Amino acid sequence: MKKREPSLFAPPASAQPLAARMRPVSLEEFLGQEQLLGPGKALGELIRRGEVSSMIFWGPPGSGKTTLAFLIARYTDREFVPFSAVTEGVPRVREIIGEAEERLAQYGRRTILFCDEIHRFNRAQQDAFLPHVERGTIALIGATTENPSFEITGALLSRTRVFVLEPLTETHIQTLVRRALTDEERGLGKLKLALDDDALALLCREADGDARRALQALEAAAEHVAGAGADRASVRPRVLASDIADALQKRFAKYDKGGEEHYNLISALHKAMRGSDPDGSLYWLARMIDGGEDPLYIARRVVRAASEDIGLADPRALSVALAAKDALHFLGQPEGELALAEAVVYVATAPKSNRVYEAWGRALEAAREHPAEGVPLHIRNAPTDLMKELGYGKGYEYAHSVPEAYTPQEYLPPALRGTKFYEPTQFGFEKDVAKRIEWWENLKRRAGGAPL
Repeated sequence: MKKREPSLFAPPASAQPLAARMRPVSLEEFLGQEQLLGPGKALGELIRRGEVSSMIFWGPPGSGKTTLAFLIARYTDREFVPFSAVTEGVPRVREIIGEAEERLAQYGRRTILFCDEIHRFNRAQQDAFLPHVERGTIALIGATTENPSFEITGALLSRTRVFVLEPLTETHIQTLVRRALTDEERGLGKLKLALDDDALALLCREADGDARRALQALEAAAEHVAGAGADRASVRPRVLASDIADALQKRFAKYDKGGEEHYNLISALHKAMRGSDPDGSLYWLARMIDGGEDPLYIARRVVRAASEDIGLADPRALSVALAAKDALHFLGQPEGELALAEAVVYVATAPKSNRVYEAWGRALEAAREHPAEGVPLHIRNAPTDLMKELGYGKGYEYAHSVPEAYTPQEYLPPALRGTKFYEPTQFGFEKDVAKRIEWWENLKRRAGGAPL
């Protein structure tokens, strides 16, 4: 049975940009997302059986979210109604719902409501979909570039399936570009353009997996070449790498200071430093700086890494990290960024130990389990005669009064005596700390234990 074409792509092809004209009209034309549409994969099987319910598409720009929703409507013979959470609101949703109810009652035809940028809706606006999704009045397909766990309400998530779309590979982009160059009906085939290998490689690489970006750049380059006309020496117009570079212009960093990518990149930076990879650390630092992140936010994480992942294995790491923070304050950007890079490399290449971090966690846990233990009398302050008579400070030995500057006393309350919170490693400066602690333990054993 011939499928009824939804109206999203109804305007004449000549009035549409290349990216719109080249939208796939069948699953066979659709590129990428094999993990969802391949043989035996969930979404592909649902589409082919026509058993499509409400869902969320989460993926980067140009990965095919809108096109896939359109194809679902086409393959399941449903009305496709596009809607943008950026430009439209709940009143328009009500109109669409009313039309969907009428369409279902009069013609038995179901509706797919495609909500682009659904994460732009607030909680109350997202909740407006709930009763209609539950009743089956519409099948909602929401598209988002943001993590649904953070941006979509729990109530709506519980009523939808989330499908993750991946960026297109360079091979996918190459196929798409060649298709656009040869397609005379929808693409640029009538121009008889030739695309240099270097230009194709540049376009596929710089598109960053975004089909729309690739086709927009190709179209701009083609217009430039076609406009050059007689200025080009070749009989067959050629698109050169320089044309593609001009069309692409600047690649903007994929970074959102308020979204998931913010947390992904700072996590990558911290883990690269912890993993002693200076090159990875510098790359993620550069990505964040180039994306416009506040360098002082990064400096705070570097300070944290110095204390959490290095600790006493190299106490200088904390000083270097704090010095980088001060340099940023003093120099500003971009000069202060070099100090931050220096601190990142230092932290990445320093010996690692999280023993202070672990010791602090154990100490906090002990403090919460024993919140009312009294301070042992011998280490209490005794500023009055009465307190001295009560035994405050009695038996306390001043460490500096002996040659070793160490006296074998107990400093933990009785309930915690013998507990070891901090156990140094054998790396870096902590190796010396471990020897020192062992020396003190030997002094304590020779003294026959510590007095109570």
